[in-house]
Amino acid sequence: MNPKISGLKPYGPHINRDMNPIILHYEEYEAFRLNDYENKNQTEAAELMQISRPTFTRIYMRARKKVAAALVEGREILIEGGTVYTSEEWSVCNDCHSVFNVERSLSRDNATHIKCPLCGSMNITSQDAY
Repeated sequence: MNPKISGLKPYGPHINRDMNPIILHYEEYEAFRLNDYENKNQTEAAELMQISRPTFTRIYMRARKKVAAALVEGREILIEGGTVYTSEEWSVCNDCHSVFNVERSLSRDNATHIKCPLCGSMNITSQDAY
């Protein structure tokens, strides 16, 4: 799930605005959200993220350390970057059944035009429709 915000800024009289922000990657945000907000155990969260449970634990622990550092040090948090794919980004060719990820471009009428990288067909369905 995409974050509703792109970051958080601390406030108060003793905030050092010269400190670099802490970058919370999208996968760290998602691990934090699933485990602490959705109350999923690590096995369930790892399955939802389609990663191994040990990998989930490493990502989750990095997220917790970053959030803790931001709170203790009074630093800004930016949510960006990392390695993540959402279902909206994946497409399926209805002709050759290839599944692929491409950046979509919008035309003037806001229609999305995608070609299959394997066969060139434009008979494409977004993966989230499955």
